[in-house]
Amino acid sequence: MSGNTFGSIFRLTTFGESHGPGLGGVVDGCPAGIPLDESMLQLELDKRKPGQGGLASTARKEADRVKILSGVFEGKTTGTSIGFSIPNTDQRSHDYSTIKDVFRPGHADYSFNAKYGFRDYRGGGRSSGRETVSRVAGGAIAQELLRSEGVAIYAYTVELGGIPVNAYDYEGAQDRPYFSPDPDIIDAWHERVKDVKSQGDTLGGVVEVRAVSVPAGLGEPVFDKLDARLAYALMSVGAVKAVEIGSGMNASCSLGSLNNDPIGPEGFLSNNAGGILGGISSGQDIVARAFIKPIPSISQEQSTVTTDGKATSITIGGRHDIAAIPRINPVLKAMMALTIADMLLLDRRLGVRD
Repeated sequence: MSGNTFGSIFRLTTFGESHGPGLGGVVDGCPAGIPLDESMLQLELDKRKPGQGGLASTARKEADRVKILSGVFEGKTTGTSIGFSIPNTDQRSHDYSTIKDVFRPGHADYSFNAKYGFRDYRGGGRSSGRETVSRVAGGAIAQELLRSEGVAIYAYTVELGGIPVNAYDYEGAQDRPYFSPDPDIIDAWHERVKDVKSQGDTLGGVVEVRAVSVPAGLGEPVFDKLDARLAYALMSVGAVKAVEIGSGMNASCSLGSLNNDPIGPEGFLSNNAGGILGGISSGQDIVARAFIKPIPSISQEQSTVTTDGKATSITIGGRHDIAAIPRINPVLKAMMALTIADMLLLDRRLGVRD
């Protein structure tokens, strides 16, 4: 299996499975002198760990305690590889023994088997959402680098179960249930989750990710456009099925006179471009939205086939989220941080900025 590394200058390589001994990663390319300790990584991991989403979250309880193994001395990065590990402590692999010879609809079972002729049926192995714990830890390191440059990143839910928000307080969202930027929508989301959970079903939603105070000039204008790299980063998260930048799909039914962002002496007067023009950051907020599919593990009966092609049905047990939201929010935040950190260091490697 290839494809375990993200980035070209600031690089994250991850390893581990949902039901193995643990997960972890290595960050290469982080400059020396960035303040960093385990508490900074733990702050982000605590936002992703199981049980953080109320009724929407799995009953699996993982402490997700991270240990930094290398690359940090006296509270600062040394410029060498930063290794970290996160043990698994609450696996229940026996929950999956009844489905080891059955393909779960909506999961990667069928495609993994087609590619490798073999699969880890215990929660999906490398295709499990649990692999994102390493992304969050690596992304936390990227956020510390960006923080030293004055850049902040926020992820917040703008729609859950078909119910959109009416307000966008993205800073306040970080301390609300579901990472909601609209305090008045939380009760409606909660009731929607309860109703769908009682039916043995799951929900999807939309998460917006915003980077603030990104310098103008990041991104390469052809194949390495900043928005192309960002879409790639967000789409690499398993539950994401679509990505928008700025006005996104609405741009296709707009007019140029409405979709263009006018410029005044003090800067841009709107941000339909989502902070990126010609694949290069404009200095405005970078805004992207990720569209999240419903969790495929449902407790309703579904038609499928066995690994030898025989028709059967399946009802999935075990412990699963009702929605990837809100636990996916810090994952998407991490992927934007990794992307922007990489493009920032690429500019410096090329001598574009000092």
